[in-house]
Amino acid sequence: MKKWETYYSGYTIVVENRVASERLYVNGELQDEQLGIASRSRLWGALETGEIIKVSLGGVFKVHCRVFVNNKLVLSE
Repeated sequence: MKKWETYYSGYTIVVENRVASERLYVNGELQDEQLGIASRSRLWGALETGEIIKVSLGGVFKVHCRVFVNNKLVLSE
């Protein structure tokens, strides 16, 4: 399992990539989940402020994660 974590305006955003699923958590609450094996995945969520979270995961041998809040990049690994 690969895990990324970032903080944004008092919120903890966590993305988990497992063998057959990807998950997005905000402050410990599951926001979105994709099941199955894929080379690319997109997850969506929202903050209590109404701001939209978009997560882009992709890669074959090394998975890259990008987290956007209102189309602003807040994490890139």
